[in-house]
Amino acid sequence: MGKKRCQLTREQALQKLERYCAFQDRCHQEVERKLRELDIRGADRDAILLHLIEEGFLDEARFARSFARGKFRMKGWGRNRLVRELKARDISDYCIRQALAEIDEAEYRQAVAAYLQKKWDQLADQPPPQRRQKLYRWALGRGYESELIQAFLERIE
Repeated sequence: MGKKRCQLTREQALQKLERYCAFQDRCHQEVERKLRELDIRGADRDAILLHLIEEGFLDEARFARSFARGKFRMKGWGRNRLVRELKARDISDYCIRQALAEIDEAEYRQAVAAYLQKKWDQLADQPPPQRRQKLYRWALGRGYESELIQAFLERIE
């Protein structure tokens, strides 16, 4: 048997979404998905979104900044990966530029060099051409800029 869904009132849905957004920063896409899950449509949907934005529960720029900082620091993602992931969430170019500006250039370069060195050391058993190729592909997947990868490979040899 299928699940029975009880219809939430606008106030119940609003409270649920306020808690959802207060727990962590959310993008519009995530909130709209949640509204669909709760089967909130039409004027109620628009009113809830407007309320969340006006009350500061939903802020695209704040989401982009915290997303970029978190993924860079916790997962070691590079700028290209951050841009790709933020665009996938329909974040505006302006907010993406703001988010990337939050990452200190010196800290970024130092972190990228440390990640590349760690991966280079892990690939020590590989023949040199394969080692370079594997590091390069891995680093591109992490979103590091090809210039930084090339500079690292030139410095290490």
